[in-house]
Amino acid sequence: MFSDAELDRYARHIILPQIGGAGQARLKAAHVAVVGAGGIGCPVVQYLAAAGVGRLTIIDDDQVELSNLHRQILFADTDIGACKAEVAAAAARRINPHIEAVPVAARIAADNADALLAGATLVIDGCDNFATRLAVNAVCVAGRITLLSAAIGAFDAQIASFEGWRMDQPCYACLVGSDPAREGVNCAEVGVLGALAGHAGTLAAVEAIRAITGFGRPLTGHMVINDLLDRRWREVRIAKDPECATCRK
Repeated sequence: MFSDAELDRYARHIILPQIGGAGQARLKAAHVAVVGAGGIGCPVVQYLAAAGVGRLTIIDDDQVELSNLHRQILFADTDIGACKAEVAAAAARRINPHIEAVPVAARIAADNADALLAGATLVIDGCDNFATRLAVNAVCVAGRITLLSAAIGAFDAQIASFEGWRMDQPCYACLVGSDPAREGVNCAEVGVLGALAGHAGTLAAVEAIRAITGFGRPLTGHMVINDLLDRRWREVRIAKDPECATCRK
């Protein structure tokens, strides 16, 4: 199952009784799709590659810009103008040669989300618009794929886990509604603390590893909300909307 090099690499995971060899094997067998290689996606890619997730599909149609560099830590000045997905995938392979990282230079929409997320066992959505998030959510509900949704703005971060195909669990649309034109937080307008992106992305990576290996209490159906301006942390339960057009039975 594991080479000697992999056993050495993952030794600090394997020694944890909550993960062990079985959990590490589940990470190796997992396929995680990362939607957005931005401030949240960059640390997600780094930590999931380092953790030994067997396949990462990194989906982003944007190019690196100078204004990205204070928070999107996989990129440098020399990457300006390059495809984010390709740079991020190359970085993942440098971090861990035992994993597969596939870049997809495309924007997810309702007409291609199913194809772009095919085969994923878990999706992490860190994109910046509701149309994409709702399209991803619909595919995850239909395909019974765990969805981790993460977002940041100014000094605030939030992450939630959705398994909306379950009778007692909400989907992302239960939380935000089904209007793809709904306005969201725009970091270009309100700003964002650079290190906050690392905080949110790292938290998303932890929850992805938790979901794959099964340690601790799952986040499913809950949202963690951090206000790092005043160092406040809270967790709230998300209700299933019985009238939700995406996940109602």
